[in-house]
Amino acid sequence: MIKQLKAFTINLVAGANIATVILMLLAGYSDRFNPADYPMLSCLSLAFPVFLIVNLLFLFFWLTFKWNKVWIPVLGYLLAYLPISLYMPLNFHQEVAEGSLKIVSYNVCQYGGNYKYEQGFDTVYNYLKRQQADIVCLQEDADTWRRFVMHRYKKIYEYNDTTIFCNTAQSMNGVGIHTRFPILKKERIAYKSEANGSVAYYLKLDNGDTLLVINNHLEGTHLSKEDRVNYKRMLKGKMERDTVREESALLFGKLASSAAKRAPQADAVHEYIESHRQYPIIVCGDFNESPISYSRRTIAQGLHDCFEESGKGIGLSYNQKGFFVRIDHVLCSDHFEPQKCEIDSEMDASDHNPVLCWVKIKRNP
Repeated sequence: MIKQLKAFTINLVAGANIATVILMLLAGYSDRFNPADYPMLSCLSLAFPVFLIVNLLFLFFWLTFKWNKVWIPVLGYLLAYLPISLYMPLNFHQEVAEGSLKIVSYNVCQYGGNYKYEQGFDTVYNYLKRQQADIVCLQEDADTWRRFVMHRYKKIYEYNDTTIFCNTAQSMNGVGIHTRFPILKKERIAYKSEANGSVAYYLKLDNGDTLLVINNHLEGTHLSKEDRVNYKRMLKGKMERDTVREESALLFGKLASSAAKRAPQADAVHEYIESHRQYPIIVCGDFNESPISYSRRTIAQGLHDCFEESGKGIGLSYNQKGFFVRIDHVLCSDHFEPQKCEIDSEMDASDHNPVLCWVKIKRNP
């Protein structure tokens, strides 16, 4: 009887482990599915780190009680190698070659994302001044006092431009570029959005080549302050079961809807990139999507993900508690070799952390 009960328990745990592996793989490869067609599947990617941890617990269980079942979690990790290396790459060699370009991508939350700083703009401005980057791409580079802001930026960057997407009593949003390279022209990439957008900037490099920099702020998640509070309460287990069901359905519904809106935006950016392949290209910005997402994967086709190839760890660029994702990305064409990429978690003047990347220009891409 005891032996039968033991066998039943082992089979039950093995079944649960196999189910976890299946869900982990679905979450890890969910970026292959267009959220416009499979909206709820796009939300599964947010649970990918949870499945990684649960599978690890199963691994410890088998090592302790039934070592010949270890193959289940190990096989799961092997099959999920690609999404794991994308979600949390481990690049220990991060030397920066002389002459590399330094790029900063930063959602500054209209210079008021962290209200513990009375002078939000000064905090961001002084930080960017210390970075001495070649190219700075800002999202939510918008406020009601543009003359003052642009005047200040001209003190550290010779060339500056901001494109405002919306300016209403309810909201204001735009993206900006601040660089030492001359801005030859700019072009807004056409796609449907009320308050977000993507802008292609053409810069003249020191060697005379034209560099295409695409700064993006894709559709937001549209989660209210109350939604975020309830989400954190759910994570802490401070919500009744029936309420959790209702709030989960509401939350995932909003996340799925916003992911479906970002899909055609990502398609438009990808099409623009494909039609301008003759230029060296750098793509950056707030995608509002994790590394495992249709939008990031679509835009990154044919490009190098700088954090994946030269970053280390999870790289949380959205610093609000409970959201364990990297939603800010820097990509580059074959004209460049990613040298180093990191998320500056010490800079907390916004609800995002800056992404710092160094890329080396290749002579013969």
